[in-house]
Parts: sequence; structure tokens; C-alpha cells
Amino acid sequence: MAVNIDTVYQRVQAIANKEQRGYITPQEFNLHANQAQMDIFEQYFYDLEFFLTQPSNDTTYADMVDMLNEKIDIFERYRQAITDLSAAGVGTWAAYYRMGEVYYKCASLDQWVEIEKINQNQIHHIQNSPLTAPTLTRPCYVQLTELTFQTYPTITVETDIKCNYIARPAAVNWNYTLVNSYPLYNATNSLSFELHASEETELVIKILALAGITLNDPNLYQMAAGEDAKSEQQEKQ
Repeated sequence: MAVNIDTVYQRVQAIANKEQRGYITPQEFNLHANQAQMDIFEQYFYDLEFFLTQPSNDTTYADMVDMLNEKIDIFERYRQAITDLSAAGVGTWAAYYRMGEVYYKCASLDQWVEIEKINQNQIHHIQNSPLTAPTLTRPCYVQLTELTFQTYPTITVETDIKCNYIARPAAVNWNYTLVNSYPLYNATNSLSFELHASEETELVIKILALAGITLNDPNLYQMAAGEDAKSEQQEKQ
């Protein structure tokens, strides 16, 4: 279940307007909201690395690794087809945050075979060694740009190559209609947060911290930053 963007917007405005702290425009809110969403999303992977080194527990609903994986699962995409693959084996995939396995259906083996990622500075040496030279049963690829790659040896059957990856959260948008010069929520073209429902409070806190800078209100920033630090400390106790 996603986090409703209007719910977060109303909470942020209610806290920011308390004691006449100021008003956050919809444009400012959207900028802060997208920054907050990415901050929370990217932190998942640092936290996962941290908790994987800590003792786990057998409590189904309190194991931090399980909880983080549940939040990341929302963004995992499996067996996504590579639809743009040139005759030279240069492919293009959709925008992603982290690439996982890349594999194709090998006709000679009649099974899926992983295409191993190789650094560009390694491919020359790998190709020139009889023991490591890529084959159709042991292929590899190098990243050319953020969204393009080259297969070795050349694999050109478009529908055969697939990949697993973690997608970026879609950009959020609080859309509105002006009524008597006042913006009122308009669900049309509004996009809510893709984060796990449990992140609603964290989103409010982070947006308020960013708004404190915009409004030049140190008290608002310190209050939000303090709540954020307290929440992080509780998670890692």
C-alpha cells in the first residue's frame, strides 16, 4: 500500500503553519517530497548492509532484515525483457536504480544462462585467453553507459535477454486546482509515494526538515532533524 501524497501534504502544512511558521507552496512541497522519498529509499541499502552484520532474531514481524527486504521488494522487477538490442549485441534497458541478474535463453543448453557483468578494463584480457573467452554458454557483458551494454559474444535475439533490477521510485506530484487563489488538492495527475505505508511519518519529518531550510526557520529544521535522528536511533538499538 502506497503513502497517499495528500495525507502527507496536509500533515506537513499543519505542522509548518503551527505558530505561524510559514506556508510551503505546492512547488516547494513537491521538490521536498521527491528529495525525501529518494533519501529514504537510498537509505534502505545502507541499513540492509548494516543489519546483515548484526545478530538476527526469529520474530517474524521484528527482524530488521526482513522488514527492509519487504520495503525493497516493492521496487524489484523480475524477468524484464530487453526490447532494444542491436545486431552488434548492444542493448538498452529501462531506467533502474540497481541492476541484478542479466540472463538469456541459451538454445544449445535449452535453459536460462546468466550473462556475467565484466568491467570494461577486463574484457580485453578475458577475450584473449582461451580459458576465459566468453561463449554462448558462458557469456558476459560490459556497461557502456548508464542504460546501454555490450554482450560478449554477440547475442542478438531480442526476446531471449532478460534482467532483474531494482527500479527507482516514481516522482511524486501533489496536483492542485486554484479556488479563490488557494490551492486545493486535485487527484487528477497527482502521484502518491511508492514507498511502504510505514514510511508516512518519516516522509513528513524529512519534508519538514527540508522546509525548515526553505522557510529559514531553524526551529522547524531542528525539530524535524531531531525526530529523524531519534527514529534512526530506535531502529538501530
